[in-house]
Amino acid sequence: MHRGPSQHSPRPRAMAAPLKRCLVRRRDGREQHGLAASCLRELRDKASGILAIDKAKEPITLVLAEDGTIVDDEDYFLCLPSDTKFVALAKNEKWSGKSLDSSTARLSEAGDEVDSGAERWKQLARQLKDDLSNIILMSEEDLQVLIDVPRSDLAEELAQSQTQTQVLQDTLQQVLDRREEERQSRQLLELYLEALKNEDSILSKVAESEAVRRKEMDVVDAGISSAGTSAKTALGDQILAALKEKPAPELSLDSQDLELVVKEDTEALASALGWDKQKSEALQQACDQELSKRLQQVQTLHSLRSMSKGKKTLPLEDWLSSKRKK
Repeated sequence: MHRGPSQHSPRPRAMAAPLKRCLVRRRDGREQHGLAASCLRELRDKASGILAIDKAKEPITLVLAEDGTIVDDEDYFLCLPSDTKFVALAKNEKWSGKSLDSSTARLSEAGDEVDSGAERWKQLARQLKDDLSNIILMSEEDLQVLIDVPRSDLAEELAQSQTQTQVLQDTLQQVLDRREEERQSRQLLELYLEALKNEDSILSKVAESEAVRRKEMDVVDAGISSAGTSAKTALGDQILAALKEKPAPELSLDSQDLELVVKEDTEALASALGWDKQKSEALQQACDQELSKRLQQVQTLHSLRSMSKGKKTLPLEDWLSSKRKK
């Protein structure tokens, strides 16, 4: 049946395909160019022009910068998202994944660094969830990062209450404060040793004759007691040399040697070193303090490890609860 002319009248032509944003570059180039094209053929033409590809090297082939997939189908091109990255290959050129990924890899690595910096505190929090003794191993910067995290955010990451999280952050602050106190103590010790050196220099100039006399007496005493020295002191020559020559010798000795020095008879130690009794006592006190500090650190580490050992669930929870009860 013949239909009316109104039904046979030509319909308006379909609207042109929308423009798609694309990024193109040469195989070995780093500069990317933004183009907009409605079809694959239009993208090829524009890419050839903007990349200044010689006519003799046409037709060009467009491949995906991500994996080198050849794009030669119009429908496939239309399915690609906007801002897809293409590499334009001139005639007889082949895709090289190594050269293609160099610039994108650098951009990806830079983005990863930003992400890791933004999420650093979460990584540190996970370390505490795995093993609470990691507190001792953390740097001062890491400790400060966790202290500065808003309590609610840290509590959510640890799956703990805000009260428990406050206990944890207070503990982190105490560890940080102790490290600062130790640093200041070492600085004071260095000033003290420097003052001793200056004092010794002044005294040596004022009482030079007395020093000479003492030296002669020490030589005589050393000759008399050389045969019985080993019976008077249990300290080896290496330990005695360290005590005489090194500033703050308690920092250079290991814990076993420190214990030997502490247990040594003060008079025997003074005789072996050629010092007066007061100076020998001060040395033994310094060795005793250093030994106590080291043993306390080891005991703390073992205690923390025992708290977290064997707990596959969050070991931090029980520790925080006991810490809060105290």
